Amino acid sequence: MNDRAPSRVTRVVGPLVQLDGAASFAMSDVVRLGAAGLPGEVVAIRDGSATIQAYEYTGGLRPGDPAGSLGEPLSVPLGPGLLGGVFDGLLRPLAGAPAWLAPGTTSQRAQEREWSWRPRVRTGDQVAPGDCLGIVEAAGAVEHRVLVPPRLSGTVTAVREGPCPSGGAVATVAAVDVPLRTSWPVRRPRPARERLESTEALSTGQRVLDLLFPVARGSTAAVPGGFGTGKTVLLQQLAKWCDADVIVYVGCGERGNEMAEVVEDLAELEDPRTGGRLADRTVVIANTSNMPMMAREASIYTGVSVAEYYRDMGYHAVVIADSTSRWAEALREFGTRSGALPTEEGYPADLASALAAFYARAGAVTTLGGSGGSVTVVGAVSPPGGDLTEPVTAHTQRFVRCVWSLDRDLAYARHYPAVSWSGSFSRDAASLAAWHVHQNDPGWAARRARVIALLAEADRLRALAELVGTGALPAHERVTLLAGRLVREAVLQQSATSANDATCSLSKTAALADGVLAAADRAWQLVDGGSPVERVEQVDFTPLLRAREETGPQDIDGVRSSIATTLERLAGAT
Repeated sequence: MNDRAPSRVTRVVGPLVQLDGAASFAMSDVVRLGAAGLPGEVVAIRDGSATIQAYEYTGGLRPGDPAGSLGEPLSVPLGPGLLGGVFDGLLRPLAGAPAWLAPGTTSQRAQEREWSWRPRVRTGDQVAPGDCLGIVEAAGAVEHRVLVPPRLSGTVTAVREGPCPSGGAVATVAAVDVPLRTSWPVRRPRPARERLESTEALSTGQRVLDLLFPVARGSTAAVPGGFGTGKTVLLQQLAKWCDADVIVYVGCGERGNEMAEVVEDLAELEDPRTGGRLADRTVVIANTSNMPMMAREASIYTGVSVAEYYRDMGYHAVVIADSTSRWAEALREFGTRSGALPTEEGYPADLASALAAFYARAGAVTTLGGSGGSVTVVGAVSPPGGDLTEPVTAHTQRFVRCVWSLDRDLAYARHYPAVSWSGSFSRDAASLAAWHVHQNDPGWAARRARVIALLAEADRLRALAELVGTGALPAHERVTLLAGRLVREAVLQQSATSANDATCSLSKTAALADGVLAAADRAWQLVDGGSPVERVEQVDFTPLLRAREETGPQDIDGVRSSIATTLERLAGAT
């Protein structure tokens, strides 16, 4: 699209740029600034002048430099080549694209290549929005489907045969060329035929989440926690092991060395589904703390747009945003420069609306083509000083379905994942109980309720024992303390560095929890029958405690063997 008549820069304050002669500009238009064509977006228009948020470093930009609007909102190119790639907040390649280092480089310049194209339609076929025109081979670990764009239908008048370049057309529908790579505005949700209720669990591979605070496909979750509580490690575990077809990992304002570790780990890990690289079904969007601040603000919208793109192909995508607090800080910094009225702790007045709009793009849908797909959004929150009452955390908890709150005391006690069972919740748990019944686990809801009640009672008794001493408690309550410790150490703890324990199947999680509850029930029976509680406390529970690390992620028989050994030892405590 040709630029409109250029205006002139009048003021530059960091990423904030003001222009005169902007009468033809529209809100949210993309603007090219200066001779280098630095990208920016119109965020305010008044009396013929426009305020622009620049997405690159504005050093060297000065008053009098030309600027021109492209007449379209901020959009990103969506097509083959995303899976396995590392991109910045505007979806420009960071790997294998040295030209990106030049200011003003657009993403289209770095991805030109030919793809192996296999059509699934013929000339004369009738197609509707969302129908599959064909597939692109060798474009990642999942099949890349080229779909009829929204609002386009009719007769196929031409179909390309053989390889297709990134910018080429694969077919012509109703006299309109359908390109292999399309552009989509990042702030506009992609359409779907119907929004569905989320009733299928997303297996995370983390026992504390799958057992106590499950999340549904197409749902939302937040991970609030202070510095050092293990947010990034937990999110990396989700990226590696959750049951999703496509992972979109958005490093939003985090440290560059952490993002480098994520990319390296994904490249080295084997995908349990395909046997190839896990990176081949992952898209990494890296806008680290040393990158342009306002591109960070756009990065989460870019990430969810990529996820919706694969959702429309019929896949289940997960967006992991680390962290939304850094994104909110970018909003606050820009609001301060632009003179917007600040609210609590300096955040802009529309912070809650922006958070709600972001999380609202999650969901399970029937796509335009009639298949099922979903986007699940998991966002980390990094409250300053661990204050969970600060605005970003408080507003986020209003809009998400699950909160996995990380506890500093658990982290300092080397209990990982440090998910607090008293400060976390899942609004999806009730609806997922029926799904577990269909998965041949009818006891899931009762098991979850028992474990939560046991942990709550053990916490209450532990606080009391610190005052009066464990020996002053009745035998039944001392067994409750013991059972709480077994739940924490044998089930909820999980080692991210262990080959056996880094991930855990739902069936193994259920077996470990059932084993602990069976041991607790047996211990209560013994003390109620007159056995000395001291003998019960002296039983060696090592087989049960070590079962999580000594058995594989799917080894149910090994877990049951350890449970049987533990129950035999309890039987000797009479």
